[in-house]
Amino acid sequence: MVIHFNVGGHLACGHKGNQLAASKELNRVKCRSCRNTEAYKQARKDQRNAARRNARQAKTAHATNWRAEWIERLTEMAGLQRLPRGFAGQAFV
Repeated sequence: MVIHFNVGGHLACGHKGNQLAASKELNRVKCRSCRNTEAYKQARKDQRNAARRNARQAKTAHATNWRAEWIERLTEMAGLQRLPRGFAGQAFV
């Protein structure tokens, strides 16, 4: 069974009928006409960009977390422990 791309209550390819299967999930769409429309291509592009943006934010969040965890670890250690490079003006914790 062919699944069409549903955009705003209409099918992207222009087919009409009450018995046609439609979905807003891009991965389920099988209609070649729907997949070749600008609406489908734009939705696919937006989905891809959102996934890349989320991956980049997750990577950045991890990069900031390790630094905070490292500072906390050094603070908890007994004695005068040096902070890693890049922390100018703070010779010891």
